[in-house]
Amino acid sequence: MTIHDKYRVLQENLKALGSVAVAFSSGVDSTFLLKAAQEALGDKVIAVTASSCSFPKRELEEAKAFCEKNGIRQIIVESEELDIDGFRQNPKNRCYLCKHELFEKIWEIAKENGMNAVAEGSNMDDNGDYRPGLIAVKELGVSSPLRQAEFSKAEIRELSKEMGLPTWDKQSFACLSSRFVYGETINEQKLGMVDKAEQLLLDMGFYQVRVRIHGNIARIEVLPEEITKIVEEKNRMKIASKLKEYGFDYVTLDLLGYRTGSMNETLEDKEIKR
Repeated sequence: MTIHDKYRVLQENLKALGSVAVAFSSGVDSTFLLKAAQEALGDKVIAVTASSCSFPKRELEEAKAFCEKNGIRQIIVESEELDIDGFRQNPKNRCYLCKHELFEKIWEIAKENGMNAVAEGSNMDDNGDYRPGLIAVKELGVSSPLRQAEFSKAEIRELSKEMGLPTWDKQSFACLSSRFVYGETINEQKLGMVDKAEQLLLDMGFYQVRVRIHGNIARIEVLPEEITKIVEEKNRMKIASKLKEYGFDYVTLDLLGYRTGSMNETLEDKEIKR
């Protein structure tokens, strides 16, 4: 099946929903899904964006700008995951706790606005890693149209470029809470440290970054081809100085480079990854 065949399937599935509230983060996947939903359903679509301390302000502003430009009604919901019982302790099912609470709120908004369904933007690539949030998606009856149409991330980027979406080459992003090693307490201060550190790297021109936090240690991940750039003396000294200013005591570089779900590599129970 070609990507255009898949897009036709996506459109048919979205039309079958009748109306939908799309969980919209301004990322590659949710932007593509939201635009496809608008094409399929017109004004029978709303975008719901969660605002919290683990969601950088730059992402929220991009979400607002996209909806305004495309004439899509957007509702911003306060979803402070740090208030969820047990979340701060960063258990292995942290993402489940967050997604369950978030999608319950989105369902309430959907019903208040006469929407038949709630949809989220996971794709086929999300099937290969530990994704407890997808359990909450299934439990709450949230639709996953991109997975149903069997879209991969690369295909979403390709069609996004064809459609003129600004996110076609945007960096992959996950909430800042995913930067914490399991079991380490998540708090506002450390989320702020991570946010400032990643923004610094982005401002310096690094394309795909993660700053993982291990106690008072920052573990930086950049693309393997950008490792030589980050270790140049001028860049290395600036990054180390700034991150210490932000509150880190030690600044390290992961020699394996950027990869999704690197925190899941420490999970001993392989069953929990399935």
